[in-house]
Amino acid sequence: MKILMLLLIALFVFYSCAESGKQETSGADYAANTPKGQASVVDNESAKNILQIAVGSADHTTLVAAVQAAQIEHVLVNAGPLTVFAPTNAAFAALPAGTVETLLKPENKKKLAFILTNHAAPSTYKGRLLKDGTKMYMASGNYVDVKREGDEVWVGGAKILGSVDASNGVVHVVDKVIVPSEN
Repeated sequence: MKILMLLLIALFVFYSCAESGKQETSGADYAANTPKGQASVVDNESAKNILQIAVGSADHTTLVAAVQAAQIEHVLVNAGPLTVFAPTNAAFAALPAGTVETLLKPENKKKLAFILTNHAAPSTYKGRLLKDGTKMYMASGNYVDVKREGDEVWVGGAKILGSVDASNGVVHVVDKVIVPSEN
Protein backbone atom coordinates (compact mmCIF):
# COMPACT_ATOMS: atom_id res chain seq x y z
CA MET A 1 0.00 0.00 0.00
CA LYS A 2 2.90 2.35 0.82
CA ILE A 3 4.46 1.63 -2.57
CA LEU A 4 1.17 2.41 -4.34
CA MET A 5 0.82 5.67 -2.40
CA LEU A 6 4.41 6.67 -3.25
CA LEU A 7 3.76 5.81 -6.91
CA LEU A 8 0.61 7.96 -6.93
CA ILE A 9 2.49 10.86 -5.34
CA ALA A 10 5.32 10.51 -7.86
CA LEU A 11 2.81 10.43 -10.73
CA PHE A 12 1.07 13.51 -9.35
CA VAL A 13 4.35 15.43 -9.08
CA PHE A 14 5.46 14.30 -12.55
CA TYR A 15 2.18 15.28 -14.20
CA SER A 16 1.97 18.53 -12.24
CA CYS A 17 5.39 19.51 -13.57
CA ALA A 18 4.48 18.42 -17.09
CA GLU A 19 1.21 20.35 -16.94
CA SER A 20 2.68 23.51 -15.37
CA GLY A 21 2.83 25.37 -18.68
CA LYS A 22 -0.81 24.71 -19.49
CA GLN A 23 -3.68 26.92 -18.46
CA GLU A 24 -5.63 25.44 -15.59
CA THR A 25 -9.37 25.71 -15.19
CA SER A 26 -10.69 26.54 -11.75
CA GLY A 27 -14.09 25.43 -10.56
CA ALA A 28 -15.39 29.01 -10.88
CA ASP A 29 -13.98 29.36 -14.43
CA TYR A 30 -15.49 26.03 -15.36
CA ALA A 31 -18.90 26.99 -13.95
CA ALA A 32 -18.80 30.31 -15.83
CA ASN A 33 -18.14 28.52 -19.13
CA THR A 34 -20.69 25.71 -18.86
CA PRO A 35 -24.36 25.63 -19.72
CA LYS A 36 -26.64 26.70 -16.89
CA GLY A 37 -28.13 23.99 -14.74
CA GLN A 38 -27.00 21.57 -12.07
CA ALA A 39 -23.49 21.19 -13.52
CA SER A 40 -22.73 24.89 -13.04
CA VAL A 41 -23.64 25.10 -9.34
CA VAL A 42 -20.65 26.14 -7.23
CA ASP A 43 -20.79 24.88 -3.64
CA ASN A 44 -17.62 25.15 -1.60
CA GLU A 45 -19.07 23.62 1.56
CA SER A 46 -20.51 20.24 0.54
CA ALA A 47 -18.50 17.15 -0.34
CA LYS A 48 -17.37 17.32 -3.97
CA ASN A 49 -19.25 15.46 -6.67
CA ILE A 50 -17.53 13.53 -9.46
CA LEU A 51 -17.39 16.50 -11.84
CA GLN A 52 -15.93 18.79 -9.17
CA ILE A 53 -13.25 16.21 -8.38
CA ALA A 54 -12.29 15.96 -12.07
CA VAL A 55 -12.24 19.75 -12.49
CA GLY A 56 -9.97 20.07 -9.45
CA SER A 57 -7.46 17.50 -10.73
CA ALA A 58 -4.47 18.64 -12.77
CA ASP A 59 -4.20 15.05 -14.07
CA HIS A 60 -7.68 15.16 -15.64
CA THR A 61 -7.73 18.35 -17.74
CA THR A 62 -8.19 16.36 -20.95
CA LEU A 63 -11.09 14.44 -19.43
CA VAL A 64 -12.75 17.69 -18.32
CA ALA A 65 -12.28 19.19 -21.81
CA ALA A 66 -13.84 16.06 -23.32
CA VAL A 67 -16.80 16.15 -20.92
CA GLN A 68 -17.36 19.81 -21.84
CA ALA A 69 -17.08 19.11 -25.58
CA ALA A 70 -19.56 16.23 -25.32
CA GLN A 71 -21.82 18.38 -23.10
CA ILE A 72 -22.39 15.57 -20.60
CA GLU A 73 -21.56 17.44 -17.40
CA HIS A 74 -25.02 16.54 -16.07
CA VAL A 75 -24.06 12.85 -16.06
CA LEU A 76 -21.25 13.47 -13.59
CA VAL A 77 -23.23 15.70 -11.21
CA ASN A 78 -26.45 13.72 -10.91
CA ALA A 79 -27.30 12.29 -7.52
CA GLY A 80 -25.93 8.88 -8.43
CA PRO A 81 -24.59 6.72 -7.10
CA LEU A 82 -22.07 6.41 -9.92
CA THR A 83 -18.72 4.82 -10.50
CA VAL A 84 -16.50 6.73 -12.92
CA PHE A 85 -13.26 5.38 -14.34
CA ALA A 86 -11.33 8.59 -15.03
CA PRO A 87 -8.49 8.32 -17.55
CA THR A 88 -5.50 10.53 -16.81
CA ASN A 89 -4.09 13.04 -19.28
CA ALA A 90 -1.35 10.48 -20.01
CA ALA A 91 -4.01 7.88 -20.87
CA PHE A 92 -5.51 10.24 -23.46
CA ALA A 93 -2.02 11.12 -24.75
CA ALA A 94 -1.36 7.40 -25.34
CA LEU A 95 -4.16 7.25 -27.93
CA PRO A 96 -3.08 7.39 -31.59
CA ALA A 97 -1.92 10.84 -32.69
CA GLY A 98 -4.80 13.18 -33.51
CA THR A 99 -7.48 11.05 -31.82
CA VAL A 100 -8.28 13.46 -28.99
CA GLU A 101 -8.26 16.51 -31.26
CA THR A 102 -10.63 14.76 -33.69
CA LEU A 103 -12.99 13.64 -30.95
CA LEU A 104 -13.17 17.17 -29.49
CA LYS A 105 -14.59 18.56 -32.74
CA PRO A 106 -18.31 19.48 -32.56
CA GLU A 107 -19.23 17.04 -35.33
CA ASN A 108 -17.91 14.16 -33.18
CA LYS A 109 -19.88 15.10 -30.04
CA LYS A 110 -22.06 11.96 -30.16
CA LYS A 111 -19.11 9.59 -30.57
CA LEU A 112 -17.20 11.36 -27.78
CA ALA A 113 -20.21 11.11 -25.45
CA PHE A 114 -20.45 7.38 -26.23
CA ILE A 115 -16.77 6.86 -25.37
CA LEU A 116 -17.04 8.89 -22.16
CA THR A 117 -20.20 7.14 -20.96
CA ASN A 118 -18.28 3.90 -21.38
CA HIS A 119 -16.31 5.10 -18.32
CA ALA A 120 -19.35 5.42 -16.02
CA ALA A 121 -21.37 2.73 -14.29
CA PRO A 122 -24.57 3.12 -12.31
CA SER A 123 -24.06 2.33 -8.61
CA THR A 124 -20.88 2.51 -6.55
CA TYR A 125 -18.29 -0.19 -7.22
CA LYS A 126 -15.17 -0.20 -5.11
CA GLY A 127 -13.07 -2.61 -3.10
CA ARG A 128 -14.26 -6.19 -3.22
CA LEU A 129 -17.32 -5.22 -5.30
CA LEU A 130 -14.92 -5.19 -8.27
CA LYS A 131 -14.79 -8.98 -8.61
CA ASP A 132 -12.57 -10.88 -11.01
CA GLY A 133 -14.50 -12.15 -14.03
CA THR A 134 -17.43 -9.75 -13.59
CA LYS A 135 -18.91 -8.00 -16.60
CA MET A 136 -19.77 -4.47 -15.51
CA TYR A 137 -22.63 -2.60 -17.19
CA MET A 138 -21.62 0.90 -18.30
CA ALA A 139 -23.78 3.96 -19.06
CA SER A 140 -22.89 3.52 -22.76
CA GLY A 141 -24.93 0.28 -22.78
CA ASN A 142 -21.78 -1.81 -23.12
CA TYR A 143 -20.27 -4.26 -20.66
CA VAL A 144 -16.61 -4.24 -19.67
CA ASP A 145 -14.64 -7.03 -18.04
CA VAL A 146 -13.25 -6.73 -14.53
CA LYS A 147 -9.95 -8.47 -13.80
CA ARG A 148 -8.47 -8.70 -10.33
CA GLU A 149 -5.04 -9.97 -9.30
CA GLY A 150 -4.54 -9.47 -5.57
CA ASP A 151 -5.07 -5.78 -4.86
CA GLU A 152 -4.68 -4.74 -8.51
CA VAL A 153 -7.85 -4.24 -10.56
CA TRP A 154 -8.39 -3.64 -14.28
CA VAL A 155 -11.69 -2.56 -15.80
CA GLY A 156 -12.04 -2.80 -19.56
CA GLY A 157 -8.25 -3.21 -19.75
CA ALA A 158 -7.59 -0.02 -17.76
CA LYS A 159 -5.73 -0.41 -14.48
CA ILE A 160 -7.12 1.40 -11.44
CA LEU A 161 -4.32 3.59 -10.06
CA GLY A 162 -6.24 5.13 -7.16
CA SER A 163 -9.74 6.02 -5.98
CA VAL A 164 -11.49 9.08 -4.58
CA ASP A 165 -14.89 9.04 -2.89
CA ALA A 166 -17.37 11.63 -4.15
CA SER A 167 -20.70 12.85 -2.83
CA ASN A 168 -22.42 10.98 -5.67
CA GLY A 169 -20.24 7.87 -5.95
CA VAL A 170 -16.59 7.08 -6.54
CA VAL A 171 -13.90 8.09 -9.03
CA HIS A 172 -11.33 5.46 -9.97
CA VAL A 173 -8.28 6.98 -11.69
CA VAL A 174 -7.27 4.70 -14.58
CA ASP A 175 -4.24 4.43 -16.85
CA LYS A 176 -6.09 3.90 -20.16
CA VAL A 177 -9.06 5.17 -22.11
CA ILE A 178 -11.67 2.39 -22.21
CA VAL A 179 -12.55 2.32 -25.89
CA PRO A 180 -16.00 0.74 -26.37
CA SER A 181 -17.02 -1.58 -29.16
CA GLU A 182 -19.38 0.16 -31.54
CA ASN A 183 -22.25 -2.33 -31.60
